[in-house]
Amino acid sequence: MAQIVRFFLLLLWAAFPVSAAPTGSSYLSGTGRFWHITDLHLDPSYHLAQDPTKVCFSSKGAPATHAGLYGDFLCDSPYSLIQSAFANMAPLTQPQDFIIWTGDSPPHVPPDELSTDLVIQVIRNMTQTITQYFPNLTVYPALGNHDYWPQDQMPDSPNAIYKAAAALWKPWLDTEALTTLSQGGFYSQLVKPGLRLVSLNTILYYGPDKITSNMTDPAGQFEWLEKTLEKAAQSQEKVYVIAHVPVGYLPFVRNTTAIREHHNERLVAIFRKYSHVVAGQFYGHTHRDSIMVLLDEQGNPVNSLFVSPAVTPIKSFLEQYSNNPGFRMYLYDDKDYGVMDIWQYYLNLTEANEKQRSDWRLEYIMTEAFGLADLQPKSLLQLGLSFMLPQTKAFDKYFSHFMVSYDNSIICDGSCKVNQVCAVLCLDLPAYTKCAAGADW
Repeated sequence: MAQIVRFFLLLLWAAFPVSAAPTGSSYLSGTGRFWHITDLHLDPSYHLAQDPTKVCFSSKGAPATHAGLYGDFLCDSPYSLIQSAFANMAPLTQPQDFIIWTGDSPPHVPPDELSTDLVIQVIRNMTQTITQYFPNLTVYPALGNHDYWPQDQMPDSPNAIYKAAAALWKPWLDTEALTTLSQGGFYSQLVKPGLRLVSLNTILYYGPDKITSNMTDPAGQFEWLEKTLEKAAQSQEKVYVIAHVPVGYLPFVRNTTAIREHHNERLVAIFRKYSHVVAGQFYGHTHRDSIMVLLDEQGNPVNSLFVSPAVTPIKSFLEQYSNNPGFRMYLYDDKDYGVMDIWQYYLNLTEANEKQRSDWRLEYIMTEAFGLADLQPKSLLQLGLSFMLPQTKAFDKYFSHFMVSYDNSIICDGSCKVNQVCAVLCLDLPAYTKCAAGADW
């Protein structure tokens, strides 16, 4: 415990060189922009050590043999990596932009290495770091499953971490938002006239959360969400939904929803009911880059959903692949708030460590990468369906993006491809079951 505190304080003040951010433009007439950062997972214990098993607590004893200035694929983020991401992102922002931050600041370490106070300390550190790099932008955060101690065990009632988050995020949020945040870890706030943001606490529906496992509507969030969306509809507002753990099915395993199955079915039903209000959904948690399209019960596309890749590059010792660190910008139509495009940035971690320089680059612009007009539900459905075609290069490109260009030699076919494509197209149990059973592509 003393060691993790010591490294936390050390890295809090350490300075690391960062390179100039890649330049890029994009303020098109009739559009707005916002940025997405997620899964920072600061590991304060990260340091270059002679013994590779001692580089970081988050490797859990696995040897981080390629550790460098900006991290290792078996470790969570050193502070230098997070600073590097923000230093490269900051010059790309415009005064009209805002940021969504979808949770998970603490590292993947055993519970006895953390405490409520340490978790709050890490969230405070990340909040202060974001404020330092983006002093004039409003940030809309969501809580992740690691933003609690013990991890995953989010309660349905007020607690020290909800209250601490509300205090830390007071500069960004209004009084009503801070009230529900301190009570249940969720909130709603008007971004601008006509656009509302809803930040859900989907950890209340997360399988490992034993506290809420037998609850139908933990913290009354479902009821609150329906009332909020109904009121937004009456006020002719569009809504962006953000959360940490996504709805739908995980794209790297079969038949597994990201949240509990019965909570997923209810959330999908709410989003179908209010699909004319919800203009986009934005998540983190998986550390990978993926899309989903919500279909109504007649099979029509009604909502676009986006899962942003993580800043942390961590993977387990036995996993075949990980992700390079990433952050992104969304371009939206400022009349109906539909999502028009994604500009995804990434850091080639191996190269950055070799050069001891962080050259963040534009990985892709989504409409250009896939020949799309926009990222509206109809466009995403067409893209998802194209993945089923034989000998399609679109899916290979999508899977490379899923890994944030980690290793283009890794092929996803057979059951791997079925898992991916069914997760894109099917968010509810009946549709997913039919997709997985009938896959002959």
